[in-house]
Amino acid sequence: MSVMLAGVATLERDAPCDILIDGGLIAAIRPAASGPQKRRLAIPALVNAHDHARPLSPTSFGAAGKPLETWLLRLAAMPGVNPHLGALAAFARAARGGAGSVMAHVTRFSGLMAPVEEARLIAQAAGEVGIRLTLAVFCRDRNPLVYGDATHVLAQLPGSARSTIEKTFLAPRPEPAAQVALVEDIAHAVEGPMVSVQFGPNGPGWCTDDLLKRIADASRATGRRVHTHMLETLAQRAFADEASPEGVLARLDALGLLTERLTLAHCVHARDDDLKAIAEAGATIATNASSNLHLRSGIAPIASALKLGCRVAIGIDASALDEDDDALRELRLGHFLHGGWSFGETVSREAWLSGAVANGRFANGAPGDGALRVGAPADILLLDLDRLDRDAIMPVAPIDYLFARASAAHIAGLIVAG
Repeated sequence: MSVMLAGVATLERDAPCDILIDGGLIAAIRPAASGPQKRRLAIPALVNAHDHARPLSPTSFGAAGKPLETWLLRLAAMPGVNPHLGALAAFARAARGGAGSVMAHVTRFSGLMAPVEEARLIAQAAGEVGIRLTLAVFCRDRNPLVYGDATHVLAQLPGSARSTIEKTFLAPRPEPAAQVALVEDIAHAVEGPMVSVQFGPNGPGWCTDDLLKRIADASRATGRRVHTHMLETLAQRAFADEASPEGVLARLDALGLLTERLTLAHCVHARDDDLKAIAEAGATIATNASSNLHLRSGIAPIASALKLGCRVAIGIDASALDEDDDALRELRLGHFLHGGWSFGETVSREAWLSGAVANGRFANGAPGDGALRVGAPADILLLDLDRLDRDAIMPVAPIDYLFARASAAHIAGLIVAG
């Protein structure tokens, strides 16, 4: 099927152009044959490089304003829903927010059916919405309640509360070998041109060395990527320093996990030595500015990460600033926080946009770097330039509007794979 985007503007071209799409790829970009009836700005489809694809926000279940460690407990109050319906809601919000590629890190299954069948329904929903899906399947085998021994916490609970807590959070987990095998079973069932599967260990604080080593070995053998949380909170930093005095990144490196196949979500409390190790390994940081603010985690040292050569992608983590999955606002917020102060510039707007897209696609395993060029996948976000240029006073570069005021309200269309 061929599609023509007529008379659109791009950030690279001063004059309107026509973009011809054929077979899911950009077949031609040429000067517009005629003036546009409506002004449209074409930019690469954005990438959500860290999310959990929840059907509803935990805020609706009383979780607002809580640090991660107590916020997580509120997730247990969210009932299991039909995985297909829940995924449709999450992926539709992602598409309406401008993301053409979404990392869905599933941190628990609904329990309503077998995990492989649930994964099939999630992948089906992504196909119906029309996005590229990366599914990271959770793996964990320690610290279900606190970082470390929970005996002292449980001992202080009254009997009925302790029983509920133990039943909800302390159920035994499958052996590490079985968890790794499940990821491969799910990959066999759902992977295709628009769906990829990754190992999704919840984080070093929730995984034993045995589990992480098995994941690293399987990743090395198959090339399958790994997606995990890293140093999101002050408590995680403290536990990492206690449990891994040699350094938590050094621990991952020794296990064979710290490679370019690894994506690390958050890194809010990463230090320069951590960032250097990440950069040297070629791993990717998926930063989540809004989520880090909502959960009182802090502001990640992304400017330092960029200066040290880290790959940086952008995630929404199911908690955009207004809890609306607006990837455009998340893009802008990230640059406001990390782009530089006064006349100093850490990263230009152009580099922030292209890096967020290219690094996000790399982390998610999506093809290409997202640039709008002939032969590239036709993953294109169309913005209403007339609405962005609301005052129409003088010629203004579209990138000024993009980074000053663009939001999901300005989206005119999203094209993925043509």
